[in-house]
Amino acid sequence: MSSYIPAKEGDFVSWSANLLAVARARKDEWKLEEAPLAELESLFAEVKALHEICQTAAYTKLDMRAKNEKKGLLKRRLEVYVRNNLQNNDAMTDTGREALRIPIHDRNPTPRPAPDRAPEMETETPLPRRVRIKFKDANSPRWGKPRGAHGLECRWLIAEAPPARIEDLVHSEFATRSPLDLNFEEDRRGRRIYFALRWEAGSGKKGPWSEIFSAIIP
Repeated sequence: MSSYIPAKEGDFVSWSANLLAVARARKDEWKLEEAPLAELESLFAEVKALHEICQTAAYTKLDMRAKNEKKGLLKRRLEVYVRNNLQNNDAMTDTGREALRIPIHDRNPTPRPAPDRAPEMETETPLPRRVRIKFKDANSPRWGKPRGAHGLECRWLIAEAPPARIEDLVHSEFATRSPLDLNFEEDRRGRRIYFALRWEAGSGKKGPWSEIFSAIIP
């Protein structure tokens, strides 16, 4: 359950009452549909009534069970309603979200930079005509991309001599999971492939290039 929903029952009832009252008062302004809001109000009324019964000495185990079931259902439905109808509602302002007592999310988050270290790699040749490149963050015990990376760019070239610059690696591949398999035609077997790797963030920002590695196409 989302952390903004109060855990204590009394606080949850007060929070729910406020959210539904504010949503009802500003329904037209925020372009909220009537049916989902009315269903939540009806369910809340049941929870509130059962909560009040369970505060008295006359409550029964059946009352307590019914209250807990209805309360759990209300929490789940409110969480979905907040996410789908309030958090991402363009008709609302952050002042409105404050009145509802729901989190205010950054709608224009700062782009996450790419990792500032070049990938580490290892090559395998599991099949004829295939060079497999396993990649990971420097010093990480597991293969795969690090936090902040959307994927990995691999620039490569088949050549007789080592290229002098990264820019000479004219072919490009992109992988979001390790390993990256490069597959070649039969006439490329025995040739040497040169390649370099770098991380790329979801924002498009790129990390530093690795050194240029090489392998023989099997």
